[in-house]
Amino acid sequence: MPLTKQKKKQIIETVKENLEKQKSIVFVNFSGLKFGDLVNLRKKLKQAGAKFIVVKKTLAQLAFKEKNIDLPKEKLGNEVALIFGFEDEIAPVKTAYQFSQEQNKLKLIGGYISDGIKSEFMSAEDVIVLAQLPSKQELFAKLVGTLSAPISGFVTVQRENIKGLVYALGAIAEK
Repeated sequence: MPLTKQKKKQIIETVKENLEKQKSIVFVNFSGLKFGDLVNLRKKLKQAGAKFIVVKKTLAQLAFKEKNIDLPKEKLGNEVALIFGFEDEIAPVKTAYQFSQEQNKLKLIGGYISDGIKSEFMSAEDVIVLAQLPSKQELFAKLVGTLSAPISGFVTVQRENIKGLVYALGAIAEK
């Protein structure tokens, strides 16, 4: 059943609203994905602060055009869904990538990462590389570990000096 003009306008407005709030966009091909898996993906994305929208390419292209974002329609393929990340730029990318590893039917096509400047379309390979990067929390943990390593080492050395002194005094006391 074809969409009415009113419904098409509503879809375009929804996409435009999401484009205003987004920090990242991932394009995925969900062809062959079962409904239950799709529901599971939506739940995971919602937990990551993202939204999964299935939209016709022509309607998406109109919404993107109004927001002055270039949409490479020829790279998108047949069935396309948009994943908008609102809270974290990388979390939706990671979630989609991990799901695509579990379900071979979901294919990453490309995406955009908003940096305040007009961004370029990233290929599927670039999106996958981005998804494989450690999260902010992991990077912060590594940084804290690196910063605290010298202090931990100093404390360990001081503790060993005291232990050595205690052993020496114990040996002297036994004699």
